[in-house]
Order: sequence, then C-alpha cells, then structure tokens
Amino acid sequence: MIFAEVAWRRLSRWLFGFAFCGAVSASALGQPAQAQSRHQARLVRCDGGDCLLLSGTRSGPDAPVRVNGHPVGVVGGRGWKLLLPVRDVRAWSLPGARSIVVTTKDPGTEVDRKNQFDLPIGMLGNITELAYLVIPQR
Repeated sequence: MIFAEVAWRRLSRWLFGFAFCGAVSASALGQPAQAQSRHQARLVRCDGGDCLLLSGTRSGPDAPVRVNGHPVGVVGGRGWKLLLPVRDVRAWSLPGARSIVVTTKDPGTEVDRKNQFDLPIGMLGNITELAYLVIPQR
C-alpha cells in the first residue's frame, strides 16, 4: 500500500513537471519573434558633418513625409530613408529632446500617421565646458 502511494506521488510529480515544461515551451514558441522596428533613427557622418539617418515605412510612394511638422523629401517608395543634418534636427526640436515625430499622410484617406522616432542618447543635449574640476581627496 505504501509502495503504491509513493509510486503515485512520483508519477503525479513527473506528469506535473512534464505538463509545466510543455506549457512553458508552447507559450514561448507560440509568440512571434520581436521583429526589428520598421522605423529607426541613427547618427551617421555626412558631407556637412553629422547627420541623422531616418528610415521608415509609409502607405505609398507618393505619401508626403514631415519631420516635427516640416515637410521633407525622402528617398524610396513605401520603405523610405532620409538624411537630415543635425543642425536641422536641433532647429526643429526642443532643447534636450529625446525623440522626434515623423508624420506620413495617406493620400487615399488623408489620414495622418504619426511615428515617434527615438533619438540617439544625448544627441540634443547641451555640452557644458568646464574650466576645471575639483575632486577632493578623502
């Protein structure tokens, strides 16, 4: 009788463990992989100094694109790219901004689609010149 009870407990623990592992693996496999964002911003070198390379998607190749409300010309069809000088991004953004808004207009429905692009860290931050720095000794 005791042997049967011990065997039953072992079997139930094994079945529970097997079911738990199966549920965890099924939930991990059932979720789609995180795809890379369809829009991104990165800092690159260009002829005039530093530029912000923006890339994204729009509803059609004739859909206009605006950056922080300013119309810009982009290269590409539905998947587009834009090389924007950092001085323009600074002029069109608030000081210390961490993102910009890129708006595309669907030509068929005239609906604006706004996407927020995260800027590289510290891109629009202020640089403080230090005359000297005092570090006290302990």
